[in-house]
Amino acid sequence: MSGSHKRATGKASALLSAAMLMLAACSADFRNHGYVPPEEDLQAIVPGIDTRATVEETVGVPTASGVLSDSAYYWVGSTMRHFAWQRPEVVEREVVAISFSEAGVVSNIERYGLEDGRVVPISRRVTASSGGDISFIRKLFGNIGSLNPAGLVGE
Repeated sequence: MSGSHKRATGKASALLSAAMLMLAACSADFRNHGYVPPEEDLQAIVPGIDTRATVEETVGVPTASGVLSDSAYYWVGSTMRHFAWQRPEVVEREVVAISFSEAGVVSNIERYGLEDGRVVPISRRVTASSGGDISFIRKLFGNIGSLNPAGLVGE
């Protein structure tokens, strides 16, 4: 093999390696934020029997609790897509809401997803008598990810 052929092959290999490295650098990165209890853990909770304490033992401490009262626990999980210089994009968001009666007993277990920019109930264990907390869940889906930490720090 001649010296010029070896140099041409080496240059081609170097260019191919550089192109593959640049292509790999442009791939999207997906990151999970928050926590949503798995379905098998939620199946262990029995509406009408379990209480706030047993829910915390079974699935853990909630991401948030009732807005106006302690009427529900919420767990929120999101998957964000990060790509190069672009702003991160929410590609999946899920909320689990466990509602309680005034006595602190589980009355409803609901799972919500984000489909085409709208909050969609995925499953309900007990039919809700009213949609009182659905507006909170809509706000939760719309506001997560838009928090600007720089605005929280005083100058």
